[in-house]
Amino acid sequence: MDPTSAPLPSSRETTVVSLASVEETIASLTAIDQSGDKRTMNRMARRLGKEQPALLRYAAALKEKNGEQVGEAAIFYGTLVWAIFDRLADPAPRLTQQNLTDAEAVASEARAGVEGLDDKPPHERTVPGLVERQPHIYAKLTELLAEDVTTDAMSAETAAVIFPPTQVIVEAFDAAVGGRRPGERVGPVVRDAAKVGRNDPCPCGSGKKYKKCHGA
Repeated sequence: MDPTSAPLPSSRETTVVSLASVEETIASLTAIDQSGDKRTMNRMARRLGKEQPALLRYAAALKEKNGEQVGEAAIFYGTLVWAIFDRLADPAPRLTQQNLTDAEAVASEARAGVEGLDDKPPHERTVPGLVERQPHIYAKLTELLAEDVTTDAMSAETAAVIFPPTQVIVEAFDAAVGGRRPGERVGPVVRDAAKVGRNDPCPCGSGKKYKKCHGA
């Protein structure tokens, strides 16, 4: 999909994502992962790279600063949050660096008002003011994070590092979808010419059928 620069309407109110929608998203991603469907995974990765480059840069910065394990976890949880909001907004607005910077400021201010946060287990370090906006997303994130630590899928140290930026991503998407701090609208692909049929000559001029050339 190609993005346009048109912002989402500022008057749009945030929709609380239902628990059913969150669970359906998680089930869908889990099924893809367990099936080993490389084509679907690659297609989703290409979409993420095209539609959410700022999100991937955000995760890459965490990886550069904290190492491979943190980077992989950041990408996983960031992709999950994107997929949840993508199901809601169809598609999710494209986050910009400003979206993430502003969300960091909001989350940091909210965290500052909660005493003893760092004394809790990593998955319990949520901020009530942020949780109220998307309670079902936070409920599943804390559940998944606790499970990952319990099953040694990640260390408690890694969980402590990635949960704050994951909450930033939730806040950024929530604000973009709701119009508080709009991202960029992602629109459908606009073709300049009619779609080439699989048995038509390839537009590249090779003389081969499209399905035997660039359509392979």
